[in-house]
Amino acid sequence: MPESAPLSLDTVSVLLVWTAIAIYALAFIAYAVDLARRSAAATQVEAAETRELVGASAKGYAGINEVRAAEAAASRDVSGPRSERPRLVWARIGTSLTVLGFLFHLAATVLRGIAAERVPWANMYEFAMTGTLLIVAVYLAVLFRYDLRFLGTFITGLIVVLLGAVMVGDIYVQVVPLMDPLKSVWLVIHVFVASLATALFALAFGLSIMQLLQARREQRVIAAAAVAEADGAAASAPAKTGPGFLRTLPSSEALETLAYRFAIIGFIFWTFTLIAGSIWANDAWGRYWGFDTKEVWTFVIWVLYAGYIHARATRGWRGSRSAWLSIIGFTAVLFNFTIVNMFFKGLHAYSGLS
Repeated sequence: MPESAPLSLDTVSVLLVWTAIAIYALAFIAYAVDLARRSAAATQVEAAETRELVGASAKGYAGINEVRAAEAAASRDVSGPRSERPRLVWARIGTSLTVLGFLFHLAATVLRGIAAERVPWANMYEFAMTGTLLIVAVYLAVLFRYDLRFLGTFITGLIVVLLGAVMVGDIYVQVVPLMDPLKSVWLVIHVFVASLATALFALAFGLSIMQLLQARREQRVIAAAAVAEADGAAASAPAKTGPGFLRTLPSSEALETLAYRFAIIGFIFWTFTLIAGSIWANDAWGRYWGFDTKEVWTFVIWVLYAGYIHARATRGWRGSRSAWLSIIGFTAVLFNFTIVNMFFKGLHAYSGLS
């Protein structure tokens, strides 16, 4: 009887993961409906916005900047008091479902840890479970300070894809004893901090995508205003400038600033991950660095984000160049977790896959 208990707990954990995936999928739908409703509402103000930009174009670049500032103020401020923000019913439903999915997700992760009698991030399956859990946890925690519910479709969609791929892609492994190099306190510290850094990078990634979309819309609005001014026509029927929900989001500059903040915090955690990994490597293998595939890619990710932060802070890389650096950095993180874990051999081959 005692020997079958861990397997029973693990089975319940798997069922809870599937339940969490289903709830996250419902949250994704709710967030998508919210964006659709925002788009419909934004159509009503697009004409007025374009008329203002036509007038501002006559005053030159400074006038356009004034309208941009007014537009940003009219949009929902991600850092403003919640009492002053519009009540977005479907966004609230999506958030409630995300919280519910998180609770099932958390229960599944805890049960896996109890079944294994250790921290639940010793192989690829467990790291995926814990890593995605932290992404949702950071997203929900940030909502207390910033209204980032417009990222809900991205966050929940990413979780459904990652967790779903893990569950259907033969990545699941049963509970097995730890390999000798993993029997260390650094397993608790190193991997958890890496997962936390990944969660922050994911938020920066989502904000950078929104920044590119918003910047494109702003450019189209200005171009449409310039054409209308040249033709001497009123802007009563503005040209299509992109998805309407972007009208309710902060400006591209505000999105870029927020993404940069998350990337900096994530970079600090990733730096600690790199240092902790070197100390652990010395304890396990007697050297701090050995150009193992996983070590190299961890350093590559560190260099990418260091370059992103340095370029933006000292070289003035703003706008699309900054956003693309953030996107490339997170792409490298996903590559490190998936391709490197599954197809590259090395001392860090702890995916649990044969």
